[in-house]
Amino acid sequence: MDTAGLARLEHDNLIAAISVAVSNVPGARVERARGVALIASGLPLLLFNQVLIDDDDAPDDAIAEAVTMVRDRGDQFVVNLRVGPDDGRRPLMERLDLVRLGDGPWMPGMALHPLPAAGSVPPAPGHEIHLVTDAPGIEDHIATSAAGFGVERAVFDAIVTEALVALPDVTLYVGYMDGVPVTTGLGVRTGRTIGIYSIATIEAARRRGHGAAMTMRIVDDGLAAGCDLAVLQASDMGLPIYERLGFRTVVQYDGFVDPR
Repeated sequence: MDTAGLARLEHDNLIAAISVAVSNVPGARVERARGVALIASGLPLLLFNQVLIDDDDAPDDAIAEAVTMVRDRGDQFVVNLRVGPDDGRRPLMERLDLVRLGDGPWMPGMALHPLPAAGSVPPAPGHEIHLVTDAPGIEDHIATSAAGFGVERAVFDAIVTEALVALPDVTLYVGYMDGVPVTTGLGVRTGRTIGIYSIATIEAARRRGHGAAMTMRIVDDGLAAGCDLAVLQASDMGLPIYERLGFRTVVQYDGFVDPR
């Protein structure tokens, strides 16, 4: 599969995963219409309030309408343009009084294809990764994610619910050391693509390979479910780790935000 094809599948999974994550947040608005994806949760993170181009032929007025909708809600949001496919929309961002988020692309979309054999990255000694199926597991995931990302737990309380765990294409994980939760992960399948999200490790357990092991556990489970592609969006901290695991950047996202 060529880079453009991998990038399209990464983009589709990103839209689906964030839509699923916020769909049960009270007051959230999630729409895919006229070639534009609108994801507005009201949560205090740009990742959960996005406008993305779902179809390369989406009309400019549909993008402008989505921006107006999320602006009127008062959410802090980002219009996420793909470098390359969405370059022609940059003049529209200026007309909408949006400014670039930083000096360059803020989020790389990465892909691993083909998938390696299962068990290629075993957990570190004593690191046990469990699939979440019950309320105690949900609580451990919420508390550990909040600590690992340094985010108010209310964000994860709103997203990580029994309804999310019950979805057939969603898998939730917690990694434990000596019975203490230290890592988290979330997998979202779209077709034959497994998306990897919410990889977090508490500070006291970092630099021991736990995040890499969690990432590859989700890849392994995706492989077992029939997937042949894994995708994710990397932070600056995570980028070199994912590269060592074989992921490569297939698309860059340029963010545009409301300066007000």
